[in-house]
Amino acid sequence: MPVNLPQLRAFLAVVDTGGFSAAAAELGMSQSAVSHAVASLERELAAPLLVRATPARTTALGERILPHARTALSAVRSVERIAAEATGEPAGIVRLAATPTVCQGLVPGLLRHWRAEQPRITVRVFEGDSAEVSAWLEGGTADAAVLVDPPPGPGTLLVTDHYQALLQRDHPLAGEASVDVRDLEDDPFLISPNGCEARIRTIHGLAGLRFTPAHRVRDLATLISMVQAGIGVTILSEVSRSLIPPDLVLLPLEPRTSRRLVLTGPRNRPWHPAVHALAESAAGHLARTV
Repeated sequence: MPVNLPQLRAFLAVVDTGGFSAAAAELGMSQSAVSHAVASLERELAAPLLVRATPARTTALGERILPHARTALSAVRSVERIAAEATGEPAGIVRLAATPTVCQGLVPGLLRHWRAEQPRITVRVFEGDSAEVSAWLEGGTADAAVLVDPPPGPGTLLVTDHYQALLQRDHPLAGEASVDVRDLEDDPFLISPNGCEARIRTIHGLAGLRFTPAHRVRDLATLISMVQAGIGVTILSEVSRSLIPPDLVLLPLEPRTSRRLVLTGPRNRPWHPAVHALAESAAGHLARTV
């Protein structure tokens, strides 16, 4: 059997997600089907392409084949794009990358809206830090991404996301209309070392404070739980509000600082019409709900 697109698609999914189980979830297939597709590709090429480890990684041959597999699938997406433009009905699968805060706070509402308004488009979400999201978009793993403060260029501004102080509801400042970061200087400060850290450093710098976090935790849920437990305070963006439990408060922060969340496609290749359709739909939806 000659090499075919489902085999290449499965191979790339395993490489991009780091494992067969994650690749199966991303493709909407069973894990055994993904394994079968990759194994049949390896039989056709008479050599292994992947090292079955955690995470899975390419062999020397797999690494050589990888860019050609991406080119083949990119050509298929171009054919789909041309067909969608001709029919005027965007359809297909869009792989959307975003940071954890955006995935948890903003994307679920967008997915519900897109499912209702764009039923012919299937959106699959990839969660990563800011650097990973940008790399996935430009490398072809993702078709679209919600980028944080991207440089000027094509894209749809989803929201201007202001930074807020996260405190326990019984904190002495919890009843204030806003909180000056200088008033939190005596509280242990918690930080999640992701793309927001640079901006939080900037907020401290604008206030003339040293940035000396007491704890660093990667997971957003852990960060919120630690504030709940009274271990310290932190700064989150407004888009996180839907994730905040009732025993915590999220208050406007001084000095005022914000970030732009922009839905965009890749800079180095044409966008699939479905990405344009999602961006237009999201902008209209958020304009009505904000």
